[in-house]
Amino acid sequence: MRLSWKKSAIVLFSAILLASCGSQSEKKTTGGEASSGDSKPQEKTYKIGVTQIVEHPSLNAAFDGFKKAIEESGLKVEYDIQNAQNDNSANTSIASNLVSSNVDLIFANSTPSAQAVASATKDIPIIFTSVTDPVGAELVSSMEQPGANVTGTIDTHPDAIPNTLKFMKEQLNMKKVGMVFNSGEQNSRAQVDNVKKLAKDIGLSIVEASASTSAEVKQATESLVGKVDGLYIISDNTVVSALESVVSVANDNKLPMMAAEFDSVKRGALGAYGFEYADIGYEAGKMAVQILKGEKKPADLPVQLPQNLKLVINKKTAETIGREVKEDWKAEFSE
Repeated sequence: MRLSWKKSAIVLFSAILLASCGSQSEKKTTGGEASSGDSKPQEKTYKIGVTQIVEHPSLNAAFDGFKKAIEESGLKVEYDIQNAQNDNSANTSIASNLVSSNVDLIFANSTPSAQAVASATKDIPIIFTSVTDPVGAELVSSMEQPGANVTGTIDTHPDAIPNTLKFMKEQLNMKKVGMVFNSGEQNSRAQVDNVKKLAKDIGLSIVEASASTSAEVKQATESLVGKVDGLYIISDNTVVSALESVVSVANDNKLPMMAAEFDSVKRGALGAYGFEYADIGYEAGKMAVQILKGEKKPADLPVQLPQNLKLVINKKTAETIGREVKEDWKAEFSE
C-alpha cells in the first residue's frame, strides 16, 4: 500500500508540474500574439483640409472628383471642409485655421483659396484646382516645375478661348463681345487680358463691365446692353455665383452668351468649349494620393491641364434667343 501511495503521489505531482508548464507556455504564446498584434502598424487616418472660395456647381463638382480619387485609393481620410462664401477676410482666416490644425494636406479649390493657404504655409502640401493661371498667381514657379509645396490642376485649356472666340465670330456673327467679371480677382483679370489679346488677333473687340460683388452682377450686365453683340462669361467666381441674373439679361435682350464651363451652360448659357470640373478635381485627387503615400512631393508633380475639350450647347437657350443650332457645330447638348 505504501509503494502504491508513493507512485500515486509521483503521478499526481507530475500532472501538476505538466499543467503548470502548459499554462506558462500558453501564456507566453498568447502574450506573443498580443505583442505581434500591438506591433502591427495601425492604418493611418489622414486629415485633409479643404478650402473653397464660394459655393457654386463647378467648384462643388471639382471637390466631388477629388473625393472620388481619394476613395478609390483606399486611403482612410477625414476632411475639414471650409467655405469662405466669397469673403476675402474669411478666406484668410480659413487658411490660418487649417494650417494651425496641422492637417496632412490642403486641397484649395479656386485661385483665392490657393493663394491664401500658400501664403500661410510653406511646409504643408497644397493641391489646388479650379485655378486658371498658377504662375501669374505666384502659386508655382512654372507649370513643369512647381518648385515648392504647391501644385495641382488648372481650369483652362489652351484651345478653349481661341475656339470660343472663333465660334462667336464665325457662327454667331459677333463683332463686339461683352465680358462681366470681378476685376479685383487676379484669376479673372488674367483670363480677360488673354481673351482681349486673342480677340484682337481675329478682329473681335471686348467691352468690359466690372462687378466686385454678386449683387452688382446684374447691373454690370445691363450696362453692356446695346453696346455688344453677345456675352462671354469666364470662370469668375463672383459672376458665376450670380449667373442666373446674367442669363436673365441675356435672354431678355436676345444676346447669345458663351461660357467657360459646362455648369454655366446647364444654368442657361448658350454654350461652352470646356471640360468637366469633376475631371480636374479627380486628377488633383490622384496627385494628393501620391503625396500622402510619400511617393511624390508637390515639387515633383507638374501642374496638369484638363482633358477632353468639347463644345456643349443648351438647346432651350438657343430657342429662347432665336438661334438655330447647326449640325456642323458638332456639338453635344446639355441636359
